[in-house]
Amino acid sequence: MIRNLKSIGLVFVLLGILGGCQAMTGRTAGENVDDATITSTVKARLAQDKLGTLTRVDVDTTSGVVALNGVVATPQDRSRAEEVARAVGGVKKVTNNLQVQKK
Repeated sequence: MIRNLKSIGLVFVLLGILGGCQAMTGRTAGENVDDATITSTVKARLAQDKLGTLTRVDVDTTSGVVALNGVVATPQDRSRAEEVARAVGGVKKVTNNLQVQKK
């Protein structure tokens, strides 16, 4: 009987902890992992595309919405970075805040 009460108590504690994690950010752990996966995939594809100013491009993802921030050399680089991000699975929208470097 006491063993069952301890098991039930442990379940409630774990549920409380898991529920608290979601409440702090308003998002589940799975959503955070999905966004992190999208971000890393976009960064990897930008690197494969060999955009010259990759180190000056920041990629952030929230609920499948990718934000590109930073500076690129040409308007073509700006457009290409957006195309690359849109092609990644799970991306719902791309917000392209990239600025073209003035010469």
